[in-house]
Amino acid sequence: MPYDESVPPTRRRRSLLAATAFVAVCLTAAGCGAGDVVGGAQAEPRQGGSGTSAPPPSKSAPAPERASASPTPSAKPSKPSKSTGGGATGPLSGKTVVIDPGHNPNNHLHTREINRQVDIGTTRKECDTTGTSTNSGYAEAQFTLDVSHRLRTLLQKQGAKVVLTYDNDRAYGPCVDERARIGNEARADAVVSVHADGSAAGNRGFHVILPGPVRGGAADTSKIVEPSRDLGTRIAGLFVRATGSAPSNYVGGNTGLDVRKDLGGLNLSTAPKVFIECGNMRDPKDAALLTSAGWRQKAAQGIADGISSYLNG
Repeated sequence: MPYDESVPPTRRRRSLLAATAFVAVCLTAAGCGAGDVVGGAQAEPRQGGSGTSAPPPSKSAPAPERASASPTPSAKPSKPSKSTGGGATGPLSGKTVVIDPGHNPNNHLHTREINRQVDIGTTRKECDTTGTSTNSGYAEAQFTLDVSHRLRTLLQKQGAKVVLTYDNDRAYGPCVDERARIGNEARADAVVSVHADGSAAGNRGFHVILPGPVRGGAADTSKIVEPSRDLGTRIAGLFVRATGSAPSNYVGGNTGLDVRKDLGGLNLSTAPKVFIECGNMRDPKDAALLTSAGWRQKAAQGIADGISSYLNG
């Protein structure tokens, strides 16, 4: 789920431009013909989900492939994960991409810390949330880290320098304002926050969340609204092609795009940034996709293709 809050925001009017842009990208990317649709409490967002926090993952939940050690017991904020890649030659040489895996598998053990209010420019929100899970207990935070690792590998092969906001290397968080700051300090050419939603059964599909025009306090999205829309539209179209998934049938008016002004991770970003809700973990059909390692690889490929398309112009 998108994060920044535990209460779903009110619905807003979808832009006709978003729908037009999505259709255009789908046509150039090989069409929006839908295969099976794919498949938040959020740490920063969701707009059509239930907004309830998820219980800790059960023992029966499928374990995602891991590439790093267990988080340290320290509750102190740690430095952002070491950047990797950028040394190889390729179409993305010289580009920096920040990947933001939504939530943290251990947030549920640190409720006091993640409930702390942080400044998102226009208001104050919770530091982070637990995220959602499938009915069988596969946590969103496990999903997002797995897809982020796959995405990192794909981008590195194209020569990109990749930075993760966290890599299973801290006890909780990071907070949404720190997630934005990591992308800013990396001078990222693109930032993508990876999520899965937690809406009602029957609500299916993916959607990409774009920043709306916001100015207040430390928040000023005036310079990133348009490039973020370009980034998000390309990701949406190429996610369709890679996964066979259809745009959300409950958020975004079937465009696969949604504009939000209430998310600190977007409001505080100075780099082009989007969120992607890859599917609904509470729908059995979407959950079957989200828990499949093969489908997660397709999801990572679709996101990587969208980022590459954006960075290569």
